[in-house]
Amino acid sequence: MSGHHPFSKLTAEFTSERREEIANRASKLKTEMALNELRQAFQLSQSELASKLNVKQPAISRLEQRTDMYVSHLRQIIEAMGGQLDIVARFPDGEVKITNFDFTNSSSSNSASN
Repeated sequence: MSGHHPFSKLTAEFTSERREEIANRASKLKTEMALNELRQAFQLSQSELASKLNVKQPAISRLEQRTDMYVSHLRQIIEAMGGQLDIVARFPDGEVKITNFDFTNSSSSNSASN
């Protein structure tokens, strides 16, 4: 016998509290990802993402390793994956979306102020 068991068999005797804890942790993992994990979740290779951004694959590899980058670079990556980047500050009393980095409305707000 190989010692391998179906996951359902391994978890069959878990309490409902344990199952709920596992579900909560799994849910949290789905909402918090590193950039490379996000790309992989969308089933994009580094080369495919690089092509969408008109850069070479090593540039994507370097970006994914960085712990600090320009907001504009991060926005380009997220948008290339079909998403939208929002910068939100969280405080004990609530959240505030920081609009300095919201370029989707910048052309209309800049032309209105000129």
